[in-house]
Amino acid sequence: MARGLDFQALRQAALNRCPALLFELVPGGKLVGNEYMVVNPTRQDNRAGSFSINTKTGRWCDFATGDKGGDAISLYAYLHGLKQGEAARELARMMGVQ
Repeated sequence: MARGLDFQALRQAALNRCPALLFELVPGGKLVGNEYMVVNPTRQDNRAGSFSINTKTGRWCDFATGDKGGDAISLYAYLHGLKQGEAARELARMMGVQ
């Protein structure tokens, strides 16, 4: 667990910066309504469509693998192979959130 870090505040800060944050975390995608569709960088995917992130809720899913999460922290952890606390600390540093 990330001591002293307000996970809820970090989640909200990330939502407030969507989709700009997503363009930085997983570049090359496109917005389709509230969904950011992008190639999943964690696997050999050659086109967008099965991996999407909802810009209003933060929920994300790779429909090809069943991997999913509910916020930018879990997305960052997934993309970088980190535990939630470590991902939260790195994401907070990246966003300048204390």
